[in-house]
Amino acid sequence: MAKYEEVKNGVIFPVGEKNEAYAQFFVGQSYLKSLIADPKVNVGVGNVTFEPGCRNNWHIHRDGFQLLLVTGGEGWYQEEGKPAQFLKAGDVIVTHNGVKHWHGAAKDSWFEHIAITAGTPEWLEPVTDEEYNKLK
Repeated sequence: MAKYEEVKNGVIFPVGEKNEAYAQFFVGQSYLKSLIADPKVNVGVGNVTFEPGCRNNWHIHRDGFQLLLVTGGEGWYQEEGKPAQFLKAGDVIVTHNGVKHWHGAAKDSWFEHIAITAGTPEWLEPVTDEEYNKLK
């Protein structure tokens, strides 16, 4: 059994539906539950859940930022040119405008975070299996 399998049912907020809208920017299966999607508010807030081994592509937030509030499981966050950071519930990540990064689940664990995002994402190349499998 994968670690933190209970995360797949949602920790604080519902897990949401399969993240089909952004599936092309992920390796593996993710789920998305929009928590705030008000056109009068220039910030999106969503609960993102990753199956074990799932991660998003490298990406950059243009004219904005991204805050990640980890609510369950174990995962990774990495900025270009820096070592990957291991993440667990209670961790907070601040990604500033223009910083190339990726985030996702550990190989053997479900992972969930609230993503608070402003600006426009620029989706880039996938995190290769070679890069990802080096993480310990």
